[in-house]
Amino acid sequence: MSASFFTLRGRSERAMAQDIRSLITPEGLSRFQEELRQLQAERHEVCAIVSWAAGNGDRSENGDYIYNKQRLRQIDRRCNWLARRLKNATVIRPEQQSGGGKVRFGSRVTYIDEDDQTHEVRIVGYDEADMQRGEISIGSPVARALMGKTAGDGVEVQTPQGVKYLDIEAVS
Repeated sequence: MSASFFTLRGRSERAMAQDIRSLITPEGLSRFQEELRQLQAERHEVCAIVSWAAGNGDRSENGDYIYNKQRLRQIDRRCNWLARRLKNATVIRPEQQSGGGKVRFGSRVTYIDEDDQTHEVRIVGYDEADMQRGEISIGSPVARALMGKTAGDGVEVQTPQGVKYLDIEAVS
C-alpha cells in the first residue's frame, strides 16, 4: 500500500477526501434541491414535446424531436448528478462548528493579498463554489491555506504562479 493511503485516526486519506467532497452548506443544499425541482418540472414539459414531435413522422429531419431529445438527455444527466450529490451530501452548519474565530468550513474570510487588494470569500463545498458570489471550494489552495487560521495571521498559498502571501483581516 502506498504512503498516500496511510490511516489517520482509523480512516484512510481516500475516505477522508471522499468525506470532504460531500460537504455542503445549508444554502448550497437548498440551491441544489431547487434546481432539481425545476429540472424535473422542465423534464415533464420536454417529454411532452418529444412525444408530440415523434408523432410527426420522420425523426431524422425533425428539428423539434432532435433538439428536445438532446435537451432531455442534458436534463437527465444533470438530475442524476444532483440526485447523487444530494444523497451523499453532508450538511455542515457553520454556526454549529467549534473553534471560535478560526477559519472553518462555511466561514466568511476577509484577507489582503500581496497587491494590497482586499478579498472577501466564503469557504463552501466543492460543488457549490461560485466566484461570482465570492464562494471558494474547501479544496482550493486559498481555502486550504486559510483553514484553522485566525484574524491577524499571515498565510502562504502555493499557486501555479508561485507562492502568494495573504494577511487575514477578519473571520466570521
